[in-house]
Amino acid sequence: MNEYKEFFSPQLNKELHIGFFGVGYDFYWSQFPGLFEELMEKHQVIMGKVPPKAVKIIDFGMVDNPSKAYETVLKIQAANLDMLFCNMLTYATSGTFGVIVRAVDVPIILVALQPRKALDYSKASTYMQLANDDICSLPEFTGVAARMGKRIPGVIIGTLYDDPEADRKIAEYCQIARVLKGLKQAHFGHIGHPINAMLDMHTDITMLTSFFGCHVVECEANEIVDHYVSCRESEIEETENMILEFFDTPDPVSDPIAVKLNKEDLNTSARVAVALKKFIESKKIDGLAYYYNGSPKSTEELVMSNLIVGNSLLTSSGFPMCGESDLKTLVAMMIMNLLGIGGSFAEFHPVDFNEGFVLVGHDGPHNISIAEGKPVLRSLIKYHGKPGSGAGVEFKIKEGPITMLSINSTCDGKFKFVIAEGESVKGPIPPTGNTNTRGYFKPDVRTFLYRWMNEGPTHHFALGIGHNAHLIQKVANYLNIESVIISQ
Repeated sequence: MNEYKEFFSPQLNKELHIGFFGVGYDFYWSQFPGLFEELMEKHQVIMGKVPPKAVKIIDFGMVDNPSKAYETVLKIQAANLDMLFCNMLTYATSGTFGVIVRAVDVPIILVALQPRKALDYSKASTYMQLANDDICSLPEFTGVAARMGKRIPGVIIGTLYDDPEADRKIAEYCQIARVLKGLKQAHFGHIGHPINAMLDMHTDITMLTSFFGCHVVECEANEIVDHYVSCRESEIEETENMILEFFDTPDPVSDPIAVKLNKEDLNTSARVAVALKKFIESKKIDGLAYYYNGSPKSTEELVMSNLIVGNSLLTSSGFPMCGESDLKTLVAMMIMNLLGIGGSFAEFHPVDFNEGFVLVGHDGPHNISIAEGKPVLRSLIKYHGKPGSGAGVEFKIKEGPITMLSINSTCDGKFKFVIAEGESVKGPIPPTGNTNTRGYFKPDVRTFLYRWMNEGPTHHFALGIGHNAHLIQKVANYLNIESVIISQ
């Protein structure tokens, strides 16, 4: 597993370019000696709150009048930023901000973190007020953005010190920046076509590029097969050992088509995993959606029906893969992956009306990095609804809060995010060689399902850990995509 993580870590750690500029009012500097220096110290503290992982911070200094704003715009435009933070260091006229918000086409966040939790009223002075006047210009700046027809900037309000909520929001906006950057630079591989008659799976790849910035690389099944036939025995044996170390291979239970993993299926899965990894490296892609039958008993059918183990290892190490040629759910899985919350391929399975939950899972690719316990491999005599046979991955999502994201196309050629939160709860799952999680949703499973279906989702969705619905909705807002969070 470490080998896979090392191979794909560059995909997850592309360097973010985060810009900062402070705002103030130049008239103050001569009136209140030392104020400018104190504010710039505050500016440095705020910049230090950015999580350091794979981030380059570009500091544009103090912008305290419109002339400096025009000069700064040119520097901002040349910096190739992914997100821009405006530190509200004291009151500032919106003539400074208006110049920048009009010209800059990256998300802008207004950060108002005052040094004091409250003024010391017994010693209060104008200087003390100005040093803590961080929120004073917020309505002026947001109002100007609205008048100019620009997106209302995100706002963070709090204190400079001992404010975990403010620190969390800064980190959250950096997460959003990573998603937006990752999507617009992503190259998604695509092989084959959706399963015949799955009308909700079809995707206009031009619109994927239009809304998300990603590019779809059309690939062929034979390109994986070419690597499959040229695998070295040493590579296959090494991957077999890794698979056996990572998965349990228990005896069969109740499903007659799910048996103990046999040597032939292990060998095939390992060989396909080696070929898949080489194929991805050669195509320089960041994710893959696929469905391809191949002629019965052909090498193409054997390879394309045995991607499950390899693609689960890859999905778990930062390279999302999606079966049934579902490009939209591949994007949803990438979003969750970039947010660090997993992203596993899922759909609804039977409801348990006795205990009030619905089984959530799928066959095929899964994110085993968010599994509860050690994942299981079983040999399946047949893949239900699909050609071929081979190893199947079985596990459930970590117990605790979960989030679901379905991305569907709308009748006007746009996209819609359908988002929900629930709980993964302890309990047995069917021993079928597929993933299944006991999903509990408020106010009750039947009402939740009515509300989910009413929003027109696809039958697939990405499943991640934690309650992150509002964070995903912010991503949708920055992408100018309609979104809805299912009411709890």
